[in-house]
Amino acid sequence: MTALLGPPFLQHALLAGTAIAAAAGLVGYFLVLRAQVFTGDALSHVAFTGALAALAFGLDARVGLFAATIGIAVLMGALGRRGRADDVVIGSVFAWILGMGVFFLTLYTTTRSTANGAAGVTVLFGSIFGLSGAQAGVAAAVAVAVCLGMLLIARPLLFASVDEAVAAARGVPVRLLGYGFLVLVGACTAEATQAVGALLVLGLLAAPAGTAQRLTHRPFLALALSAGLAVAEMWAGLGLSYAIPHTPPSFAILAAAALVYAAVLVAGAVRDRRGRSRQHAVT
Repeated sequence: MTALLGPPFLQHALLAGTAIAAAAGLVGYFLVLRAQVFTGDALSHVAFTGALAALAFGLDARVGLFAATIGIAVLMGALGRRGRADDVVIGSVFAWILGMGVFFLTLYTTTRSTANGAAGVTVLFGSIFGLSGAQAGVAAAVAVAVCLGMLLIARPLLFASVDEAVAAARGVPVRLLGYGFLVLVGACTAEATQAVGALLVLGLLAAPAGTAQRLTHRPFLALALSAGLAVAEMWAGLGLSYAIPHTPPSFAILAAAALVYAAVLVAGAVRDRRGRSRQHAVT
């Protein structure tokens, strides 16, 4: 098995990356369905700020990642409507948290950069090949917990996402579901930041989900397809980065996701054009 999968750092990356990608695919599907992609974008910047705040105070970056993303996600839900953050709330939090990120970056680089000068870059761009066996195991365990949480609330969350008013009238706890979903989004964002970095985490959340929704209109099939695509793109990116030295894994992963989405987009456009041409020919 070691010979097949390569050196230990690649095995650790595959372990953590597979679980993280599956979680991102499940969470991302509902972000796209609920038109909350901007929430994922804001939380990626929250992850950057939280990690740098932890580093500035001499703590493990993961402490700041999870505390900040989950805490701010719940705060945005509380300030929004029925546990769902609106664009005004997200925009306000986005600007404030980004300013705090600049402050903590300055504080970190001026007080602790001699201890770990590359930590700030790692937060921005990820370091999945730098995970130890223990770190990969923890990352995989947390990502699996996020997956289980998403599967547990998937059916009522789908109902609330498609028709919130009817779901509330039927007794579905719409607000509580909104908070629960935001907690899972925050945890997933914190985990995915370790793989692809705060700057690129939105791509891992949005691209596979957007591709899945273009391939099928059946919600649970699209949910499974989103997770499957995210995992496949993670594997492709890790394999490409390992095969071609000096290729950043975060870039390779997101490049694979973007290429798949672009291919599906072009194929759909070609199919629609052919359909219109046949319709004109008939008429």
